[in-house]
Amino acid sequence: MSTRYVDHPLQPGDRVPNVVFDAISSEGKIALDDFRGRSPLLIGLFRGLHCPFCRRHVAAMAYLNPMLREKGVQSLAVVNTPVERARLYFRYHPIPDLLAASDPGRASHQAFGLREVGIDTVMAIRIDLPGELPEPMGVMAMDEFLNEKEGYQITEADQQMMTADHGQLVGQFLIDREGIVRWSFTEVLEAGLQTFKAPNSEELMSVASQVVH
Repeated sequence: MSTRYVDHPLQPGDRVPNVVFDAISSEGKIALDDFRGRSPLLIGLFRGLHCPFCRRHVAAMAYLNPMLREKGVQSLAVVNTPVERARLYFRYHPIPDLLAASDPGRASHQAFGLREVGIDTVMAIRIDLPGELPEPMGVMAMDEFLNEKEGYQITEADQQMMTADHGQLVGQFLIDREGIVRWSFTEVLEAGLQTFKAPNSEELMSVASQVVH
C-alpha cells in the first residue's frame, strides 16, 4: 500500500495516492490504481457502519450510483468497519452494484487528509434531526437512539471502531481517470447545534458530466 499523510482534505486539483482495501462486495482487494486510466471514481470515506450518519451516506451513494454509472463514473463506499462485520451487514442490507470496501485502519482517511476532531468538540455537538430524534441530542446519545430505532446491533467489532474513531471526519471525492480530485465534500464537525449534511447531488452530477468528457 502506498499512502501518505496530509494534514488537510484533498481539494480539486490534488492527485490522490493509491490505497488498497479489502473488498466487501466481493472477495479479494480493491485498489484506487485499478480505476486509473479506466473510469472516473466517486469514493466515499466513512467512519463505519456503527455510525447512523455514515449509513445514510452509503444509502445516498447507492441511490446516485445508477445515474453515475450511466455517465461512466464508478462509485466506491469505504467504511472503517472490519470486513467480515461489514459483509454480514450488507448481506441483510444489500447495495446492488455499489462497490464497497473495508478500511478499519483508516489508511484512506489519512491519505485523503480527513483528520480527527478532538473529543471536547465531539462532546459539545448537539444533533437536531426533526422527525427522527425526539429532541436535539449529543453525538453518543444520538448514535445509541438511532441504532436502536433502526435495529442496528452493535458487535464487539463495532465497539472497537466506536472507541477508536475519536471524531473521525468523513468525506467524498470525485476523481478523474488520471487520479486527480475534481470535486470534494468534507464533513464539518463543530461545537453547537448541527444536523445531517449531505453532498449537493446536483453539483456532483454536474461535475461528473464534465469529468467523463
